[in-house]
Amino acid sequence: MTNLPNGNGRTPGSRLRSQRWFGGDDINGFNHRAWLKPNGFSDEALRDRPVIGICNTWSELVGCNIHLRGLAEAVKRGVLQAGGLPLEFPVLSLSETLMKPNAMLYRNLAAMDVESMIKSHPLDAVVLLSSCDKTTPAVLMGAASANIPTILVTGGPQLAGHFRGAPVGSGTDFWHYSYEVRLGRMSIEEYREFEESLCRSVGHCMEMATAMSMAVCGEALGLTLPDGASIPAVDSRRSVLAERSGRRAVELAVEGTRPSDILTREAFENAIRVLMGVGGSTNAVVHLLAIAGRLGVDLSLADFAAASDIPVLANLKPSGDHLLDSFFYAGGVPALMAEMREVLHLDLPTVTGKSVGETISGRSSDDTDVIRRIDDPVFPWSGIAVLRGSLAPDGAVVKRSAASPALFRHRGPALAFETVEDLAEQLDDPDLDVTPDSVIVLKNGGPVGGPGMPEWGHIPVPGKLRAAGVEDMVRVSDARISGGSHGLMIVHVAPEAAVGGPIGAVETGDMIDVDVHAGRLELEVEAREIERRLDARPPHEPAYRRGWEALYLQHVLQADTGCDLDILRARDDEPPTDHPRGLLEGWVLGD
Repeated sequence: MTNLPNGNGRTPGSRLRSQRWFGGDDINGFNHRAWLKPNGFSDEALRDRPVIGICNTWSELVGCNIHLRGLAEAVKRGVLQAGGLPLEFPVLSLSETLMKPNAMLYRNLAAMDVESMIKSHPLDAVVLLSSCDKTTPAVLMGAASANIPTILVTGGPQLAGHFRGAPVGSGTDFWHYSYEVRLGRMSIEEYREFEESLCRSVGHCMEMATAMSMAVCGEALGLTLPDGASIPAVDSRRSVLAERSGRRAVELAVEGTRPSDILTREAFENAIRVLMGVGGSTNAVVHLLAIAGRLGVDLSLADFAAASDIPVLANLKPSGDHLLDSFFYAGGVPALMAEMREVLHLDLPTVTGKSVGETISGRSSDDTDVIRRIDDPVFPWSGIAVLRGSLAPDGAVVKRSAASPALFRHRGPALAFETVEDLAEQLDDPDLDVTPDSVIVLKNGGPVGGPGMPEWGHIPVPGKLRAAGVEDMVRVSDARISGGSHGLMIVHVAPEAAVGGPIGAVETGDMIDVDVHAGRLELEVEAREIERRLDARPPHEPAYRRGWEALYLQHVLQADTGCDLDILRARDDEPPTDHPRGLLEGWVLGD
């Protein structure tokens, strides 16, 4: 059990944050304690004891997160063992597969929910429970803004799918077999058989897609216990990790270590380098930028471009051969970080109470085909490249580790689509004027245009080309792609078409020049002509005029700054909000 001298582990006279609510004998202390008594708590449970919030994104609507109730119970055990009081609370849960129009539209709303719940309640520390793609960045954004001691516990990857004698992943293989059905090479009955064999357990996607990429980033940032990202969801060691996280949360409350103490610029540099080395999702770029913005950390696409020489060491789908169970058995994130220690900041603090270097000390790859040595990488360059040019003045990204190197240097004519509906209607038309050299351009899929920046950037190879054996071609959009996508898809083009970005000026037949390694994306049209075309475009009509969605459209930022709301980023003139005045504040009882 954690040593709690004077009942709270702090020096005499100091107080836990929760005791501002529970510690007084005035009318406020009475009110706060009384309305927790329906839980069956004794006075001793609330007196001078760290109160640990368990922020739970559990939902039966989110398949990745349906096991988080069980992990919450494990966290509670750990909190109680360490002498704290666990209080679980629900927050908005985001389903990447079920939510319409898309989950990204609601990431910032979920982050607001998390921040508000933490700041407004008597919590001394918080354990974040998340799993699906958008829930992990949402809880990290909210907790960063609330800035009380925090530890992250993610749900872990599913068991690998298994179809016709081979392991399959929920992202890359889903797209592969969907293409087969589209081309008539696989029957609907066979497709349903694949569906039944794919998601065999609780947990998030079992390849290095967005959910796992964000779990990896959480560990690389120093906010989880070792192996927190990679333990399989159904492995009993995940419950053990959750229990230990509960105990550690009590210690963090006593120590007073806050996210802002850990999430420094150097910590984000570590996360970026690990993201590159693991072949992670392009979506993690947007999320890391948003989390940094909540803390006032100066992070930009230039920092991702600066990590372009970090080699890919993780041989994982969609960039490589293996699924995530193999990654865990090979040593997970600590082993990967140990292999690339020479490019990491090792003296940074983590929630373990140890430095990054101490945390990964003694770890190494147990399978050098899955986690490669730094002198024998899967690819000699980073998994993600940043592109700029006249087509993307504020930047774009591409997951080059999952694309065809033959297309890294390409020049071809644009085949432009104004909407995803236009693209879907025409893509499989046998008369479509398209060749393997064409560059498909999809507009109006960005934060405002989508709205919400949906995963429309995963543009299939047109049916006539796929039937002819074409597996990859250059595709460009202001939308996002799934972390499990495979192919040369340039996404997050900023500014987007809906706010007047040059991508809106692209016309079919315009030449587009791409150089992935050089970081270049050029529209070969004179600047004056681009300006003329943009001036001639009708103004973008907002898709929503009320509710959250209207608020989102009024305040959302572009992809190059993380797609957060401008009103949610850190401000130098923000007044302290750690202990807002309550309804009865200022009322006193007689002596």
